[in-house]
Amino acid sequence: MRGCFITLEGGDGAGKSSLIKYIVEYFEKESVNFIETREPGGISIAEQIRSVILDRKNTEMDGRTEALLYAAARRQHLVERVLPALESGKVVLCDRFVDSSLAYQGYARGLGIEEVFSINQFAIENCMPDLTIYLDIEPEAGLARINAAKEREINRLDLEELNFHHNVRKGYFQLLKMFPERIVKVDASRSLEHVFEEVKTILEQRVL
Repeated sequence: MRGCFITLEGGDGAGKSSLIKYIVEYFEKESVNFIETREPGGISIAEQIRSVILDRKNTEMDGRTEALLYAAARRQHLVERVLPALESGKVVLCDRFVDSSLAYQGYARGLGIEEVFSINQFAIENCMPDLTIYLDIEPEAGLARINAAKEREINRLDLEELNFHHNVRKGYFQLLKMFPERIVKVDASRSLEHVFEEVKTILEQRVL
């Protein structure tokens, strides 16, 4: 029996990493057979690609190059980590997946959602998440969180103009219209505890 593929999405500073820690503790308490992973990264090759994409020195990177690098990292991560876990019946909890490319490169970079989706179809071969939780927050609030979090390293995307982050949010709103059965929007401006309680209810209804 195939497992369940769950992804978390959101703009920078939405709180995905913190929320995942809560979900992991919850899954462990409920004895859920799962793995936790992230994009870009999760495995050696993809982590190396991640370091190139997010390096603050690579400000001259072309938008299409960026989209292709994300797709390459996604492909390797999928075949090496995600698919084997799903095929063994595990729940896969992943921090970002294809929706990030559609929102960031497709919409915010202006490359086109359909165009970036076609690049990624080659990479993922129709392997889409079963459930995507989108953490929605105003870009100003999300970036303020990042600046206040001393332990978090500022990456290349964090240095983008505020308008870019607003466009990322608009991109996610487009995806909510495109995939209403899969993507669930959660207000991430609230406390982490409140966000987790809502997400836990969603997981109980859709997954567990």
